[in-house]
Amino acid sequence: MATGETRAKSLDLLPPAILATIMTKLDVGSICCAASTCTAFRTCASQILSFLPTFHLVDIAPSIDLLRPLLQPSNPYLRSLKVDCDRLNDSAIELLLRPPLHELCLHNCTDFSGKLLSEIGRRCRDLRSLCLGSMSEYRVQAIDISDLKELLHGCTQLEALNLMFDVSLFLHHNSAQVWALASEKLTTLEIGYIPSETVTEMLNPMLGPHELPNHIQPSILSSIQKLGLSVDYITDAMVSIISQGLVSLTHLDLRDSPLTEPEVALDLTNAGLQQLNRYGKLKHLSLVRRQEFIVTYFRRVNDVGVLFMADKCADMESICLGGFCRVTDTGFKTILHSCSRLYKLRVSQGTQLTDLVFHDITATSLTLTHVSLIFCNLLTNHAVMNLVFNKDIRVLDLRNCKNLGDEALRAISTLSQLKTLLLDGSDISDVGLSYLRWGVIGSLVRLSIRRCKRLTDKCISALFDGSCNMELRELDLSNVPNLSDNGILLLAKSRVPFSELRMRCCPLIGDTAVMALASMQVDEGIWHGSSLRLLDLCDCGGITQLAFHWLKKPYFPRLRWLGVRGSVNRDLVDALARNRPYLHVECHGEELEAD
Repeated sequence: MATGETRAKSLDLLPPAILATIMTKLDVGSICCAASTCTAFRTCASQILSFLPTFHLVDIAPSIDLLRPLLQPSNPYLRSLKVDCDRLNDSAIELLLRPPLHELCLHNCTDFSGKLLSEIGRRCRDLRSLCLGSMSEYRVQAIDISDLKELLHGCTQLEALNLMFDVSLFLHHNSAQVWALASEKLTTLEIGYIPSETVTEMLNPMLGPHELPNHIQPSILSSIQKLGLSVDYITDAMVSIISQGLVSLTHLDLRDSPLTEPEVALDLTNAGLQQLNRYGKLKHLSLVRRQEFIVTYFRRVNDVGVLFMADKCADMESICLGGFCRVTDTGFKTILHSCSRLYKLRVSQGTQLTDLVFHDITATSLTLTHVSLIFCNLLTNHAVMNLVFNKDIRVLDLRNCKNLGDEALRAISTLSQLKTLLLDGSDISDVGLSYLRWGVIGSLVRLSIRRCKRLTDKCISALFDGSCNMELRELDLSNVPNLSDNGILLLAKSRVPFSELRMRCCPLIGDTAVMALASMQVDEGIWHGSSLRLLDLCDCGGITQLAFHWLKKPYFPRLRWLGVRGSVNRDLVDALARNRPYLHVECHGEELEAD
């Protein structure tokens, strides 16, 4: 048998071009793993990284010491850079920012100051796409309006800008005018949070905060086609100025989370809805009121407003409405019968939506592929039975529709192209889930059955009997009180190569489940060990110190996100973090987000 030294020498004999060809097919993380195995791979990896056009490292949060040898300063070909910056700060600016970059995406920039914005404007003048997440989250007042001004002034080629943080940290009175410096090529703008008053001012500085324009005026950012904003209040004035000023708008995504019940001047009414799609170009519309702070709805919008909106939106392809508590079946049916090109429908908090809305859906020419009906508690199995006449549905989100049961699953089993099915909080049983095994389980990629109280360990055997090859990669079993270690043992025996498994708040899940997942054999003869990238065990009742031995290396080799809490103490979490420095460990109960 060849020794390790012999194998290393045999790799040295391979032509460098062959090794280079192989490595160029890998992502950055895989290249780094290969480089750690032998001298030949390490030498080849160094050469590859010196002319790689894309550098994407978002699965782990590298330190500056790890990043420095990977980001070759001599690489003149680098055009796209995506990095998780959770372990970085301003000291990494010179390393990250390169003049040739066309795309820059930096996640979790919590420890950066406003200097990052200004330096991007100075160093990356050819940038086409910029995305910054959680900017200066821990350094309030570390951003100044001059930083944004430098960014917009310097990046004259910018086409897409995503500032996924609270920009009100550095916006002051009259500061909205700085947006006039934005590139004329900017077509996509997304902002994590911005006050609605500032939005009105930045699109038309001559208009007062609550004034409706009497006539069309030239707008700043008039080339914008896609606009996504999270604001304090969605108002008539803001919707009106967006609709009138952005003449090329095709995508509009507005979300608000009021702190108090809005007054008329700070709310959306039927009059505001009538202003939408003035130029008839809008294809995708999303208006959502989130209940993050108080229970609140769009109380000043009813069927009349939706009727007027639908009359102007015949060519709409995607509609998302959240929090419209006074809109009834009449309003929603008007959308279904007026928008013949609609393929994506999402309704949340549709408190008056009933089965009747889909009663005559076969009379339409719709080809729905994405349907979300969240917190629509008046819907029953009959609604789903009518809905599934759309056989092309790929995404079906029925979370918190508590009156849906096994008959709905029987109907869903006929959707042969279904990829995502979310059934949180429904009244389904183990028997109902077995219907999926004969229909859609072979095509599903994502399945969520959290908070389905009637389910037991038998639901695992009902779904996974080893009779077919499965595409399922994401499974959510959270808050299923009767799910135990025995169910997870059955899951491990199924050999389904899950990438995400969530089972938080399951009191009967313990160490045995972790041991089974750590040692599961995914693919006989090819891969041994768990394929999981995300595992959520938060508040599982039986997790003890023993489970943490199995969460350390070399088990769970692909794990990047882990949720734990409850009986686990802080010392165990800290020890695990030292053992796996690039594992994101969440121990405060927050939901894990792998993307």
